[in-house]
Amino acid sequence: MVRNLKRLSRREMLTAIATGAAGLIGAQMAYAAPERYKPVQLENGQYTQSWFLNSFLELPDDFEEAKSNGKRFAILWEQDGCPYCRETHLTNLAIPEISDYIRSNFDILQLDIWGGRDIVDFDGRGMTEKTLAKRNQVRFTPTIQFFPDAFSSATPLVGKKAEVARMPGYFRPFHFLTMFEYVSARGYQHAPFHTYLGKKVSGLKTTGKGIPKW
Repeated sequence: MVRNLKRLSRREMLTAIATGAAGLIGAQMAYAAPERYKPVQLENGQYTQSWFLNSFLELPDDFEEAKSNGKRFAILWEQDGCPYCRETHLTNLAIPEISDYIRSNFDILQLDIWGGRDIVDFDGRGMTEKTLAKRNQVRFTPTIQFFPDAFSSATPLVGKKAEVARMPGYFRPFHFLTMFEYVSARGYQHAPFHTYLGKKVSGLKTTGKGIPKW
């Protein structure tokens, strides 16, 4: 019964909560247009985005919801006191072109590598965030795991093998956006990321546009 409620009205429930209380999401909705890319700072000093998934922490459900919305599913791993996590929010995701692209094409679930919240992995097994991070061999932050647009019967559902690409640490804005484009275009089916990145750089130079100076 809870699962049906979640799929049918998750967004509606969150909207009701936001309009009924002065929560973080509601505060972000009140920003003027130029500031709508500002991150939300939590009580512990960490940052998040108002458009990140508000999840019941059941990965199969989050994956299916992203798929039904025509988006890809990714997990962003962070930890308290991580300077590059902060940079990701204050620099990379504050750039409109980057934020708009990711928001339109991906559902992002933010997790803590040392977190104690209960979560259900793709194979149905329950564990804490910390255990899931260890299971997925996530050792650095920020780390982003990108998952396939569909799981087949042959696709592993456990650990690092379930992902199609990984951003292992902080990437500068141009490389950061290119990684999301790489996953969106299923570039991982044809070449490693550095090859895709090199072709993009060459193409920009050929057209005279150059690399954006964010």
